[in-house]
Amino acid sequence: MKKVFKGLVIAAAVTLSAGVCLTAAADTAKLDQLLEQVKKDRISEGKIDQAREQEFLSDRADKQALLNKAKAAFSAEESRGRSLTQQFADNEGKLAAKEQELQTAQGTLGEMFGIVRGSATETIGAIATSNISAQYKGREDLLKKLSTAKELPTISELEELWIALQTEMTESAKVSKFEGTVVGLDGTSSTGSVTRIGAFNLISDNGYLVYNADTREMQPLAKQPEGHILDDAAAFKSASAGELKAVYVDPTGGAILRLKTQEATLEEQFHSGGTPGYVITVLLIIGLLISAVRYVALTAAQSKINAQLKNLSNPSTNNALGRILKVYHDNKSVDVENLELKLDEAIMRETPDIEKGIGILKLIAAVGPLLGLLGTVIGMIGAFQMITLHGTGDPKIMAGQISMALVTTVQGLLCALPLLFIHSMLQTKSNSILHILDEQSAGIIAAHAEKEKA
Repeated sequence: MKKVFKGLVIAAAVTLSAGVCLTAAADTAKLDQLLEQVKKDRISEGKIDQAREQEFLSDRADKQALLNKAKAAFSAEESRGRSLTQQFADNEGKLAAKEQELQTAQGTLGEMFGIVRGSATETIGAIATSNISAQYKGREDLLKKLSTAKELPTISELEELWIALQTEMTESAKVSKFEGTVVGLDGTSSTGSVTRIGAFNLISDNGYLVYNADTREMQPLAKQPEGHILDDAAAFKSASAGELKAVYVDPTGGAILRLKTQEATLEEQFHSGGTPGYVITVLLIIGLLISAVRYVALTAAQSKINAQLKNLSNPSTNNALGRILKVYHDNKSVDVENLELKLDEAIMRETPDIEKGIGILKLIAAVGPLLGLLGTVIGMIGAFQMITLHGTGDPKIMAGQISMALVTTVQGLLCALPLLFIHSMLQTKSNSILHILDEQSAGIIAAHAEKEKA
């Protein structure tokens, strides 16, 4: 039995040994394959590394060549810069020497150049804005060229300057007519006859013109002067050669005329009074209408009374004196006291018709200045409000309110002054009529008293 067990153990051990050997042989083959693969990969990576190294070396050589080229170019530019700097310095010296030679060669011509340029600069503004340039255009172009010139003027340029200055002096003493283009306020152009009075004014068929130096065009004034000034200008323009006519001229060449266009007309000043001004005007018109009506009525009444004075024995009821005389004729039989009362009653009946409207005139004459004062106060309040809102930097902002403050005062006075004179005249006229009635009444009473005593 022991021999059998040992035999089995030996057999198992032999079998196990054979399996291990077979497994070990298989693993060795795989390791050999792995080793071969590693050797191949090492050879391949070595070739790649060599190729990369070769590429890096090639790029390094190229970059070094570029660097050397750049260094060579930089060195060349530095050398060229030093050469140009030296050349610039040499040229500066040559220019300074040439300028000195030029000044020496010019001599007194340099002073003449300064005078010519100064004269051109001083006169360019006057000639460009002169009314003479409306007839002789383009004179300022040469002056602009000479005023900015860097070189000596030529003989022809000096002659042109002389001619331009001489033309200005000569034409400023002449009255000339020429055909020119006038640009209207609406932008339309028209050609017509223009009369130039020296360098002062330009006159067309429609009034005074102004010359615009910027556009080199003639334009009418936005607002022409007063009618009598335009009439004189029209008469002067239509005058024949050798005929003397008075005309208004602007010694500033149009500046005063431009300022005149900014002045407010009477109509504009009237409307600047606002509502108080309109009320004052209405009161003035009412007062003048009442004055006219009462003047006609009192004149007619006085005329009838004067006619009645010539015929006291035949009283007429178409006048106040006649009606009073009729009262006497109707009451001759009463005593003196009753007659006096009746005559006083008749005079009192006539008095309201005679004095009618005179009190209203006095009231309007008193109210007019008060309304003017009211407008003044309103205007000053508005002016102070403008000052509060906008300050005092621009007086034009307050101009409207100040105009109301001043214009309404003037309107109130203009309303009161004539009405006061008219009131005084009508009052005197009515008092004279009442005086006649009182006088005749007193005479009637005296005569009646004498008859009673007799």
